[in-house]
Amino acid sequence: MAVNFTSVTIQKPDSVNLILGQAHFIKTVEDLHEALVTAVPGIAFGLAFCESSGPCLIRWSGTDQELMELARSNAQAIGAGHSFLIFLRNCFPINVLGAVRQVPEVCGIYCATANPVEVIVAETSHGRGIMGVVDGLLPKGIEQESEIAERKALLRRFGYKL
Repeated sequence: MAVNFTSVTIQKPDSVNLILGQAHFIKTVEDLHEALVTAVPGIAFGLAFCESSGPCLIRWSGTDQELMELARSNAQAIGAGHSFLIFLRNCFPINVLGAVRQVPEVCGIYCATANPVEVIVAETSHGRGIMGVVDGLLPKGIEQESEIAERKALLRRFGYKL
């Protein structure tokens, strides 16, 4: 059986965060939707789930039209069974990852980021699967004292540290 590898670049605005994961079962869409709106009231998101049995549809939901379209189109480009994508605006993945992980259907998370993302996909005659992701860029050096101070200041501006 031949295996072909390809890279799918996630298409999104720089300001939008994403969560890419693996789940199972048709109720994943409803359970993820409920988890997100419960975790952050008023959240703006779009999600899509690649069903991998029965009609094999891309199931979707959300609260923001643009993000729902991004989720659907990127899920279709990836096309890997039981994968899901969540696009977030005006919140960070850290605000919802705990809730997402608690959804019983969620098997794992590949990445949660605002960085550019490439999804490494393997395709066989049976279907497609995610082998991994490239999240962001190569390191440009080692953090020095000035960068440590900048990191700490940024976390305090975001309100994550006192």
